[in-house]
Amino acid sequence: MAGNSIPVARPRCSTEDTGLVWYAAYGSNADPDRLACYLVGDTPDGALATPGTVSSADGSGRPPIHGCRDRTPPARSIGIVLPGVLYFATESAIWTGGRAFYDPVTPAETAARAYLLTRAQFSDIAAQEMYRSPGTDLDLTEALRTGRTRFGPGRYETLVCPGSYEGVPIVTCTADRRWRDLPGNPPAPAYLRRIAIGLRAAHRWCDADTAAYLSTRPGAAGYWTPRMVAELLSDD
Repeated sequence: MAGNSIPVARPRCSTEDTGLVWYAAYGSNADPDRLACYLVGDTPDGALATPGTVSSADGSGRPPIHGCRDRTPPARSIGIVLPGVLYFATESAIWTGGRAFYDPVTPAETAARAYLLTRAQFSDIAAQEMYRSPGTDLDLTEALRTGRTRFGPGRYETLVCPGSYEGVPIVTCTADRRWRDLPGNPPAPAYLRRIAIGLRAAHRWCDADTAAYLSTRPGAAGYWTPRMVAELLSDD
């Protein structure tokens, strides 16, 4: 991928524990304003409802976004490229439309923005993505050793460690299913715009490159055209 893209170094992580991780955001959290909602506890612009006031697609209520114990902004952020494919599936109760997920096994490349966070901050963000209350550090041992750990069957309850950068492990969360196992579902405009804004800035892409990438991801392809995605960015 062209632009400000840093490839992930493998094998995974055998370096000394620094208490830090790179959180690889490939979905709406690639936009720093969206990530800040998870850090401080807020509702993102463009969301159709406040988290905690609607039910998720499977009928279970999502708890409110409380924010992190440590609300300090990320120390750094970089554009990186993960091995695997970005796809859209299921139905978001907050945005409507498909959610972004990451299949690390399918041969492809996924653009992401990686934020340098403490493990406590990542744990609290991941917990809120899992529809759980923050406040407890997640055990990352298995994910860092094997590349993957499963906390549950739901969306974003599987952690993946595809590699490291500068000796710090890269981690992200996704579903426990391959992209072909779930019916594709196009993302909502407000949600896709968040992703586009975040990736465009992180990778120093032009609007056309951003649109070309997102319009060809499974679940978006066949519904979102490059022109339609570019129009989402035209007033930014």
